[in-house]
Amino acid sequence: MMKKWILGFTGLAVAVLLAGCSSSTVASMKGDKITQKEYYDALKKSSAGQQELRTLIVSKALEQQYGDKVSSAKVKKQFNAMKAQYGSTFDSTLSQNGYTESSFKDQIRTSMLSEVALKDLKKPTTKQIKKQYKSYEPKIEVQHILVKTKAQAEKIISQLKGHNTTAYFGKLAKKNSTDTGTKNNEGKIGSSFDNTDTQLDSTFKAAAFKLKQGEYTTTPVKTSYGYHIIRSIKNPGKGSLSDKATKKAVSDQIYTTWESDTTVMNKVIAKVLKKANVQIKDSDLKNVLSTYLGTSSSSSTSSN
Repeated sequence: MMKKWILGFTGLAVAVLLAGCSSSTVASMKGDKITQKEYYDALKKSSAGQQELRTLIVSKALEQQYGDKVSSAKVKKQFNAMKAQYGSTFDSTLSQNGYTESSFKDQIRTSMLSEVALKDLKKPTTKQIKKQYKSYEPKIEVQHILVKTKAQAEKIISQLKGHNTTAYFGKLAKKNSTDTGTKNNEGKIGSSFDNTDTQLDSTFKAAAFKLKQGEYTTTPVKTSYGYHIIRSIKNPGKGSLSDKATKKAVSDQIYTTWESDTTVMNKVIAKVLKKANVQIKDSDLKNVLSTYLGTSSSSSTSSN
């Protein structure tokens, strides 16, 4: 649900912050007790405890440097979108991943802050932009009709001649298409897509990208699902890199790729942590930030 490099464990934050020298009782039993120090000592040795500390440090450093760049309204909008996407399974999905609604909102915020940091601290080179542009296709919207045989597809294509409208294509989709997910919605694919899409068949996408707005495929497009007739509803065109909007769209695709690249994001977070001048005060935790900064390079340390 969240980027893998930022995932943390909930429910441990307060415990991690407990003073190691405290003797306050966390739990008691007949003839014995567990102190805060015992709990803290056990917790800091666990991978879960160390991960939570890393998450807390990264979140606070990002908040200090970029907190004013992400509004609570933006976080709420993303949260509601995720909630709508998962529907009735949302609460159980949160629980299975160790989140409450509050902690999940915190993770969304941290993720958004990390994206801001990425765009601030790393810029695509001209070479990288040109390379991405070669495969770039803008977001397009299409409708399609799926049938079992080539002959059926050719018959429908002949029926479209002289009747090339979204509505008429939709009527043919409702009557003929075997795609139950789209046939009752004029054959429209659920959302727009570009070259970064990983859900649709590659042959289908290649044929769709070739269509100008309002055009349809005049020969059937064969995929593992059957034969498609595809019609372009919206295609703004690839554009030129000299156009600011196109260059931005291409750059955004690069950033999206980087956001899922652990190596790239770790380097970005390393810069954020160095700027924050994090000091680890417990020598047993001196390497807690080694994921980002390397062994013993994260801070100055002192024993409790």
